Amino acid sequence: MPRPSQNLDVALLQAGRELFPRAGCAGLSVRAVADQAGVNPGMFHYHFKTKDNFLRALLQQVYEEMFAGLAGAALEDGPAVDRLRHALTAVGGLLVQHRKVFARVWMDATAGEPVATEFLRANAPRHIGLLFHLVQEAQAAGALRPLPPFQCVSMLMGSVGLPIVFASGLVEVALPPAAQRQFERDVMSPAGIAERVDLALRALRAAPAKRARSSRS
Repeated sequence: MPRPSQNLDVALLQAGRELFPRAGCAGLSVRAVADQAGVNPGMFHYHFKTKDNFLRALLQQVYEEMFAGLAGAALEDGPAVDRLRHALTAVGGLLVQHRKVFARVWMDATAGEPVATEFLRANAPRHIGLLFHLVQEAQAAGALRPLPPFQCVSMLMGSVGLPIVFASGLVEVALPPAAQRQFERDVMSPAGIAERVDLALRALRAAPAKRARSSRS
């Protein structure tokens, strides 16, 4: 029997991206995903076997898009602090694109959903480790203060990611439309992300070495 078109699994994953932020791991149903994709539910089971397998594939697909942008920027030529800036800017842009998915993953993991917890445990060390090594390189080059690297990474990711993933959800619920649009322009735009990255790196910059005063004879 010929294998069904691979486009069906792509359509199912795209439907999952659209539904997951509202439904989460527990609420997402095979029927809803199949209906959203315009696919027979049998094709869902053909491609993914179980809902958990589907969720793993969906979350991993979104994460790999983000990590590819981060890793690509980290491997560019140039000083480590510049590569760190480019990596953080790339992550910020991708977080804006996928913020509702990542916010929901976090909510599900804190609620004890096994697939979400498994996903974070498997993947968080990857981007944290990459940023950790960039910070260490920049410190070794004298560009950043010799603070504990995890302190630096926490500060940088807090500056870049928290407003996008968490503050944006609060803004959507609590603020009027005009204020939401202002938040989008100031915080979520590429210019806003780049500005926060620069501010965070400036705070971590190593103090310039003081020149010894020459003694007068």
